[in-house]
Amino acid sequence: MKKYVAEFIGTMTLVLLGCGTAMLVGCDAANGSGYLLTALAFGLTIVGMAYCVGNISGCHINPAVSLGVLMTGGMDKKDFAGYVVSQCLGAFAGSVILALIFKLGGVTDMTGGFGSNGLASVNGSAVAGLLVEIVLTFVFVLTILGVTSKKANHGSFAGVVIGFTLVLVHILGIGLTGTSVNPARSLGPAIMAAFTGNTAPIACIWVFIVGPLVGAALAAVVWNFLSTERD
Repeated sequence: MKKYVAEFIGTMTLVLLGCGTAMLVGCDAANGSGYLLTALAFGLTIVGMAYCVGNISGCHINPAVSLGVLMTGGMDKKDFAGYVVSQCLGAFAGSVILALIFKLGGVTDMTGGFGSNGLASVNGSAVAGLLVEIVLTFVFVLTILGVTSKKANHGSFAGVVIGFTLVLVHILGIGLTGTSVNPARSLGPAIMAAFTGNTAPIACIWVFIVGPLVGAALAAVVWNFLSTERD
């Protein structure tokens, strides 16, 4: 149960700080500082949570990461289900906190949808959005599987590597899909946006569930192949 609580807290914090930063500074292509601040917010949150709850749950805080770990033999199906439920609940809790802060404080949401993901920047193309999310998640999850493997021996630096890899994929992906690579991170804000009358994010949410999961599965398959070859 402690592992599930850790995943709930970690995902809630990721949405609170990552999406909250996006809401505050915006992610307009003309505003490069907003891009970098949002990318750093997501990445640095991962770094912090890795050293906070990593020893308890592994700090997946992402169903795509949990799928990759499941497919490489790092967890069982029961824990996978528990992690995913905890992550989704945590993401929604983070969105609720953001809604309260921005509503009570009268702060303008510069993203228009609680930092949710969308397809507007790729002309509404679900195919393009899927491709972006598959590729970025593949890179992110493959890095995680590699840096956390027993053979990697990166020790205490793993959290830093993972966090800055998330920064990297955000730098490219923010201008395309808002960068999900995390179904829970997308689902929580999309549901909250729908509650406030903005149904656009929830209408395309399937892209940000399917894309990251496919990318993670591909990363697991590739990692299983590479690690077996090394053996």
